[in-house]
Amino acid sequence: MDSIGDYYILQNLGRNAFADVYLAEHRLMKKTFAIKVLAPSLVADPTFVERFEKNVSSLAQLDHPSIVKIHNISFADGKYFIVMDPIVDQSGQVMNLDSYLDLQGTVLSESEIEQILLQVGSALDYAHTVTKGDGHWIHGALKLSNILVQKKDRSLQVFLSDFGLMQLLGIGRCLLQAYVNIAESFQSEKGMEDYKHYRSYIRNFHFLAPEQKQCLSNAQQDSRSDVYAFGVLAYYLLTKEFPEAMIEPIAKLAPTMHLSWDLLLRYVLDKDPAKRPAYIEKTMQDLLHKKADDTSSSSTKEENTPSEEKNLTLFPWKAIEKRVEDKMQMSFPFERAVRGEKPSAYYAFPAPPSALKPVINPPKIERPIYEPDPGAIFQRELSVSRYEPTKVEIREVEPIFSEMVIIPGGTYFRGSNTGARDEMPRHAVTLSSFAIDIHPVTNEQFVRFLMAMGGEKDGNNNDIIRLRDSRIKKTAGKFIIESGYNKHPVVGVTWYGSVAYAKWIGKRLPTEAEWEVAGCGGKDTGVYPTGDQIERNQANFFSSDTTPVMSYPAGFFSLYDMAGNVYEWCEDWYAYNYYDASLQEPENPKGPLQGVYRVLRGGCWKSLKEDLRYSHRHRNNPGTVNRTYGFRCAADVH
Repeated sequence: MDSIGDYYILQNLGRNAFADVYLAEHRLMKKTFAIKVLAPSLVADPTFVERFEKNVSSLAQLDHPSIVKIHNISFADGKYFIVMDPIVDQSGQVMNLDSYLDLQGTVLSESEIEQILLQVGSALDYAHTVTKGDGHWIHGALKLSNILVQKKDRSLQVFLSDFGLMQLLGIGRCLLQAYVNIAESFQSEKGMEDYKHYRSYIRNFHFLAPEQKQCLSNAQQDSRSDVYAFGVLAYYLLTKEFPEAMIEPIAKLAPTMHLSWDLLLRYVLDKDPAKRPAYIEKTMQDLLHKKADDTSSSSTKEENTPSEEKNLTLFPWKAIEKRVEDKMQMSFPFERAVRGEKPSAYYAFPAPPSALKPVINPPKIERPIYEPDPGAIFQRELSVSRYEPTKVEIREVEPIFSEMVIIPGGTYFRGSNTGARDEMPRHAVTLSSFAIDIHPVTNEQFVRFLMAMGGEKDGNNNDIIRLRDSRIKKTAGKFIIESGYNKHPVVGVTWYGSVAYAKWIGKRLPTEAEWEVAGCGGKDTGVYPTGDQIERNQANFFSSDTTPVMSYPAGFFSLYDMAGNVYEWCEDWYAYNYYDASLQEPENPKGPLQGVYRVLRGGCWKSLKEDLRYSHRHRNNPGTVNRTYGFRCAADVH
């Protein structure tokens, strides 16, 4: 085939059971694209064609930096074909993650694994919010071969292809084709070439969630199937093995890893879809930098486990679980004990003493005489003391103030009708004039606050900052900033610490509405705090660390770092449907009266473009800290 429609075929990029992929050039635009030509067997199926034509327009609307962009869908010469971005190297070849790992020959570094998974998780989370005719998009067939890889600026960028193909084809059809391919590979006599295909089919089968392997209908599968496939991908990248019936902990298979991977995998690989987290990226941010036994601030458990189930999960086999964890460093939870059933676990236990064969006529042993009350020497008066915070002498420390700009009061628009569900609907709000810092609070500013406080906790014993997640260290009672980080934004700060600092200098945190108006410049159009587009030379994102504040050009209202560098705490509680209420009460909205999470805005140095939109809403527990959370202050204007 030399051409199809308006495209000249340049070379073949690959094929599978359902499509052939070519590198092609548009005859008029002289621009290169990837062309996916659907197999004749699909085009001949009227059921598939009906589903394809009904949903493909929605599929083409997927717009995420880690999803292969679809530009056009056409029918020519009796063939359906999809026109996409060409994810190829300089020689015009496709490199998928499977080939890349074989080429590398070694396990990726932990930071590379984290970056790959963050991109994949962000892409899946985004797609799961995009509606189609009968629900939301899911990938359904995530695997190594449809994760494409490109090296850019010494970093690894990945792209998900074949999005939604499983939904359009149907799970039964996909599984049947996979079984046929495996059977043909067993019978083939072509040697190593077919062995590679056989290995590929077996690997792909590992990525299917339990509910998919049971061949349930598409209606019975949702985004949680993608979450399970994500967990399989994470486990494979970490260990070069696939999770089997008995899952070895990452701490045992890859002891050089420092992040809490076992804590993440215990949720995403749960065989019950209802117990898997709804959002991958947020779950990674919540859990990876926690200790395995520190789940107090993890929202994943709170969001997915009803309160009446927690006691069943935590208590019946807690003693057994602790013994196994102590001996075998196991990080995966035991299933809930059900009355009348034996508990299901990943490890076998020895039979209890009562099950052992009794000893006939055991010798009698005279019981020795003990002290009548041997525990008396340990008895002491017990009382519950009231917590009193340590009294610290407040030293006179002069703060370093940030320059502020005044945002004039008026009526502005916030939200987005094309973003995530919690950004809808786009609506008008009326704000009074307010002032806001031109940049986030820096380490040199925050360390003076810590000197004045004399410690890392406030008067209510809330953490202000967790030093191990920051660039501030404490040595011999003195707070010291790591070399070169004075002008970097402070990180590792809790919402409580942000509020306390703001009060210390006579300011406050901005409300969510104030932050968004400042970020969009009060304009009715645009997507990012930089305008319709954002590039790596305009903000610090998809990088490896924070940068000094004001390193990038100022945006609207002469504000710096409104996109990227650090997520910024806002004053408001978070509610998923709050914009529906804000629509009714648009005067200086302050957020819900109560909640579980506080709002964060702006994206961070690890973010992809999607998180940098000025309407994007992020949230977390107010006591949570990590290396991506900071803040800036605001003030009323009278």
